[in-house]
Amino acid sequence: MPVAPELEADPAIVGPLGGLLLSFVRAGSPMLALRAVRWWRDLARLGVHLPLFAVHDLGLLYAAPRERVEMGARPGSEAAAQRLPGLAPLVASYRTLIAEVAEGHAASTARGMRLGDDLVVVVLARLLSTIAKDAAVRSPWPTTLPLDLELVRDLDAQLPSLFAAAPRSYEQRFLAAFARSHLRVLTLADATDLDTLRLLGMVGGDAATAGALAHVDLLAALSSPAANDIVGFSLELLPSVLETRRAHSQGLHAAHGYGGVGREGSVDSMVLTELAWEDEELARRMLDGELLFYSREQAPKESRRLHHIVVDASASMRGEREIFARGLAIALGKKLQLGGEDVWMRFFDSRLYDVQRPRGRASLPAAWLLGFKGERGRNPARVFAQLATEMALLRERDARDPVIHLITHAALHVPRHLVQEVRRQAHLFAVFILPSGGALDLEWLDLLEGYAIVDHAALQQKGTRAAAAAKIVDDASTTP
Repeated sequence: MPVAPELEADPAIVGPLGGLLLSFVRAGSPMLALRAVRWWRDLARLGVHLPLFAVHDLGLLYAAPRERVEMGARPGSEAAAQRLPGLAPLVASYRTLIAEVAEGHAASTARGMRLGDDLVVVVLARLLSTIAKDAAVRSPWPTTLPLDLELVRDLDAQLPSLFAAAPRSYEQRFLAAFARSHLRVLTLADATDLDTLRLLGMVGGDAATAGALAHVDLLAALSSPAANDIVGFSLELLPSVLETRRAHSQGLHAAHGYGGVGREGSVDSMVLTELAWEDEELARRMLDGELLFYSREQAPKESRRLHHIVVDASASMRGEREIFARGLAIALGKKLQLGGEDVWMRFFDSRLYDVQRPRGRASLPAAWLLGFKGERGRNPARVFAQLATEMALLRERDARDPVIHLITHAALHVPRHLVQEVRRQAHLFAVFILPSGGALDLEWLDLLEGYAIVDHAALQQKGTRAAAAAKIVDDASTTP
């Protein structure tokens, strides 16, 4: 039995699980059902309280390939709905809506993206948060259902008894609110921002922090008015960036294929023509280290550099400059990661904001980049003073060589001695985005190891803008 007899009296177990009798999407494996339990719990942490069966159905429509789910009523659900007055027509309306969402373009496309759990949670939050806020719909049990695979394995036969073991007024009120919001839910489902989901999937959609903070970043990205333009620009750049491959170096270990010829190796990898030498000459070449050996391919050594992508978020970077700067940051960060480099990211305006460290080299805090808002004015001198201090402290505890990629407005007037101090602590490169009719006239340009200029005309033309960004990404990622 999936639910032990001693747990059948626990409303926190029986309530949510029994409600699954009303679900209209059936998971092809217990692991998919367990994912639905996680979505349900994460939504509750965001303040979006919903019945488990609704989260289960809509979540699987967006997350699971069509061949791994089956549309249809659960055994015994018709009889159970008939026993409660007014429930049967609400269930029929709910099933109609689920079927319409399943056939919609957004759900069909999202299924092919294999969305992560965090992305599924924020999609569901946007779809159903209005219903969850309805004062008439309040969950009578806590969202403490354990993430136990055995609880959801082979559950169908037990669902009718679990459904009857608890009052179902909560599910009925929810279905009534769902029916009233039929058109709204369909509209929101069709309006799902697929491009943003695609981008977050390509660069690693998880935010730099885990749990509820990750969901907040994702919700901010999906709600930001400027995010769509940034996403569109990023998707222009990423195809070429994703072609990047880490180069292999030569090693001595007997793994992978031969990568070249070197002066060190084992006897079994010696170039056979070396045996053609006379005995005396062969001995001399061996003592002098002149013998040739085949060398093996191996992954390069861990990166000894730490890249800081620092993006201007002040009011001077609104509009086209913001789109270019954030899209460039995403593309550059991914390019460096694919090249085996470590990347940290941060914003500044009148202050330097906390650094965002990706969880690994497979992801970027793209949601945070899309949704971040800087509202603290502009103070470049303070920012560079803080940056110099932090770089000095970082050098004391981290052996990696810091490299700063600064993406900012052309009018970044900073005292020369502060730039010198930052430059003393780290390699410093910059991208300056010019305003309309503006020019770059800063007294500290000679202190930079390199810089690029993007004028206003380039920002106005789609092809030119993408070409300028692609060149900056290539140049920055190949700088020794």
